[in-house]
Amino acid sequence: MSLAVIKSRALDGLAAPPVQVEVHLANGLPSFTLVGLADTEVKESRERVRAALTNSGFAFPHNKRITVNLAPADLPKESGRFDLPIALGILAADGQLDAARLAACEFAGELSLAGALRPVRGALALALAVQRDAAGDAPPVTLVLPQASAAEAARARQVRVCGAPDLLTVVRALLPGDAAEALPPTLPPPDAAGPAAPDLRDVRGQAAAKRALEVAAAGFHALLMVGPPGSGKSMLAQRLAGLLPPMGDDEALASAALAGLAPGGFDPASWRQRPLRAPHHSASAVALVGGGSPPRPGEISLAHGGLLFLDELPEFPRAALEALREPLETRRITIARAARSAQFPAEFQLVAAMNPCPCGWLGAQVAGRACRCTPEQVARYQGKLSGPLLDRIDLQVEVAAVPPEALLAQPEGEATAAVAARVAAAHARQQARQGCANAHLDAAALDRHAPLDAAASRFLQQAAARLGWSGRGVHRALKVARTIADLAGADAITVAHLGEAMQYRRALPGA
Repeated sequence: MSLAVIKSRALDGLAAPPVQVEVHLANGLPSFTLVGLADTEVKESRERVRAALTNSGFAFPHNKRITVNLAPADLPKESGRFDLPIALGILAADGQLDAARLAACEFAGELSLAGALRPVRGALALALAVQRDAAGDAPPVTLVLPQASAAEAARARQVRVCGAPDLLTVVRALLPGDAAEALPPTLPPPDAAGPAAPDLRDVRGQAAAKRALEVAAAGFHALLMVGPPGSGKSMLAQRLAGLLPPMGDDEALASAALAGLAPGGFDPASWRQRPLRAPHHSASAVALVGGGSPPRPGEISLAHGGLLFLDELPEFPRAALEALREPLETRRITIARAARSAQFPAEFQLVAAMNPCPCGWLGAQVAGRACRCTPEQVARYQGKLSGPLLDRIDLQVEVAAVPPEALLAQPEGEATAAVAARVAAAHARQQARQGCANAHLDAAALDRHAPLDAAASRFLQQAAARLGWSGRGVHRALKVARTIADLAGADAITVAHLGEAMQYRRALPGA
């Protein structure tokens, strides 16, 4: 047979559309042509495939005109993931392999010159795409990948994934009769115990900030901590992830699939752990939201299901901060380019920290420390944060400096486990009532699940008018009050819950 069709997949953002690798051998002037909107990495597969087939002991059809088409032709193809299907297509088209045995499999893998299979980026995204595309009555599809990639893809438990170390092993598994050596399915690795999260008991004092941390964790609210240097803002932020409940199956798969698209790849030790991304304040807007060609996820998508910690918030470029406004509302990001676009989920919890002024000591009650900034410098520094961005941050709290003598005299605080138990109970109430976290309630759902009695409604209206809140600010305060009520186990929102919620939306000192 001079024509063979092998199934594979490309990567288009988090999606993995199917690709048919069509290989045709014809008489004529010997050549090796690859078409189908292939990137440079894909075109270089001609040399890798030729050497891998020869060094694996197979006959390469040097006297044939080889044409490889990657269909559909209008879908860009990148990376070396098509090396394995191209090599198998050449063997099938040359009659060295039965093409019918390839129909029930999808292949992806980069070949070394010796025929070994190297891992591919986005293996879990490939497996999830196979799982989504599988029809109810269709025969099961086997996804064949390099061994390292198969361990990642096996997290999608509804897909049969097989791993192989080299091309020769794959071919032996596809041979008919007694010569076949079946590839065993790759089992998902056991959940590894990741590094122990830092404990909240290490933070002495700061009772008000710890309470705000608990409320933020219970409702998945964005949090901004303002305080002088060394007051414990970073310590508190690093302990927030330990207060959140474990990730569910869908959340964990989405988070791992996004991590697999990043240059570092997915770390198996972080399975089911809330990601904590903490980019440096020199990060650009593209680094935060994603971009490139092909589009790749940025920090806000890599923090999906977890935390995005922005320390020294006013030091970030203004364009980068303003790019956060839309995904904070929609919980997704669309990267649009002239040739193509990609959409990534971005359901992250923003945790930010900043000093109140350039020198950091505005309003600090610490002996020997006084603010030396002029009012103009303070206004310019705090003005780096736009009003619309601050309006989207539910909790804005001050973290006061603790004098050394008071810090040493403070007893250990409450342990993370105790606070996490209360947070888990509040999460369970929210899921049973509305199916999502309080921070994700829209206006209609907020009316249904956060009703106010006459006294609470009157109190909220008076406070909003006096403080000049926008409609979004009123809704944000109401969501926080709903979370505080959930932590207290209350069905109705009272004036006390609203009063505490309003304390978390105070203006920056000196503003």
